[in-house]
Amino acid sequence: MISVTILTKNSEKYLPQVLQSLKAFNEIVIYDNGSTDQTLAIAEQFPNVSIFQGEFIGFGPTHNVASSCAKHHWILSVDADEIVTEDLVKEILALHLDETKVYEMQRDNFYNGKWIRWCGWYPEKVLRLYHRKKTRFSDAQVHESILAEKKKILSIKNSIHHFPYENTADFLKKMQHYSELFAEQHKGKRSSSLAKAIFHSWFTFFKSYFLKKGFLGGYEGFVISVYNANTAFYKYLKLKESNDASQHKFDGKDPTQN
Repeated sequence: MISVTILTKNSEKYLPQVLQSLKAFNEIVIYDNGSTDQTLAIAEQFPNVSIFQGEFIGFGPTHNVASSCAKHHWILSVDADEIVTEDLVKEILALHLDETKVYEMQRDNFYNGKWIRWCGWYPEKVLRLYHRKKTRFSDAQVHESILAEKKKILSIKNSIHHFPYENTADFLKKMQHYSELFAEQHKGKRSSSLAKAIFHSWFTFFKSYFLKKGFLGGYEGFVISVYNANTAFYKYLKLKESNDASQHKFDGKDPTQN
């Protein structure tokens, strides 16, 4: 038996479709981190959903808390903006699951109504099905993944459809969130500076738009490449600020004083 886990916070936009796509599973764990929209009301409409609420402590650790709430040891981790296709559900339910293996699937990313096959968004394989007694998510605050060392990874043919950004506001909101988590994760462990922030921003745009062929994606390819560049810039700028603040504290200096 497989339990599905989903982390939510103000996830009302796609949640009805997400939960409807998972109706074949007898348990879906919603682990909510403080929704103020209709997320919980939507979740309550589905009889196979169990709702838990708790603090967001970074993506990896929070995924592990959610999996601990499930009834079954096999966990299918799905994001609140991912719709599992009918073919993928059938393929998963037909698997002869092996505890020593983890399972990956293709994730097709969409923006502005288009399937994005540039900017590093395609192809994308994600590890999502695992036995919680044999492995878990990493402790990373952001860009978390299921730990798969010394385990065989099996690929599932069919895809998840992912809708990460609806508009410009979504880009800005996620840029703020991810850059904060990046700075928190690497504070005191990785150096940063304004020059590094500028370099990473420039190189990220170059890689996304030219090397990853974002130019073939027209408007969407350009917007995504600029977003990637801006996220890189603010990630490293915030890391510089976090490191500076920690150093001032260590030195016993008041950072507001010259």
